[in-house]
Amino acid sequence: QVQLVESGGGLVQPGGSLRLSCEASGSTFRLYVMGWYRQAPEKQRELVALITNGGGTNYADSVKGRFTISRDNAKSTIYLQMNILKPEDTAVYYCTAIRGGNSYWSQGTQVTVAS
Repeated sequence: QVQLVESGGGLVQPGGSLRLSCEASGSTFRLYVMGWYRQAPEKQRELVALITNGGGTNYADSVKGRFTISRDNAKSTIYLQMNILKPEDTAVYYCTAIRGGNSYWSQGTQVTVAS
């Protein structure tokens, strides 16, 4: 069982930046694939970015060049640095931990991009 607690959401103007953090419980964090998903109103949840336990990354086309996912295994934490934010990035953002067919989810944090 993994518990995920995220932080860092909020309101930001278009073109601004935010950094989300997600801290995981447990001692096997380094074995998990970690990721960020988001869900906008009346839309399906979609992948934003993934990072493997080896540090490989994968991004949705819509965020490539603007968002960066990273992990700190010593702190059992992943981050999502979001730059050049757009109104269409407005959503509830979730972090997830994936291993062996199991996935765990955070409670979600709201990111709103508006002037």
